[in-house]
Amino acid sequence: MDYAAILNQLADELGFGKLDETRKNELITKMGEALLKRILLETFDRLGAGGTKEYDELIDRNASQEEITAFLKGRIPDYEDMIMKVVAEFKDQMKQEFI
Repeated sequence: MDYAAILNQLADELGFGKLDETRKNELITKMGEALLKRILLETFDRLGAGGTKEYDELIDRNASQEEITAFLKGRIPDYEDMIMKVVAEFKDQMKQEFI
């Protein structure tokens, strides 16, 4: 999933093109952090305590992105759909707040 493309598209939809490049990048960075936090919270909620512990163990041993993604998809069958739902909800909220 290309989060940068999603955030840039949202920035365009919100009219960030009118801002100077520095301010635009600051806002995109903040939106990216907020979006990733939401995705992580939903992921941890779906994994439960045991799954979150396994995830933490993967992170602690510096597992590859491929291993982490395989783990998440294995534990959360609709993982991709879940992410898309969180992204859609985030985009809707940002549009309501900025437009």
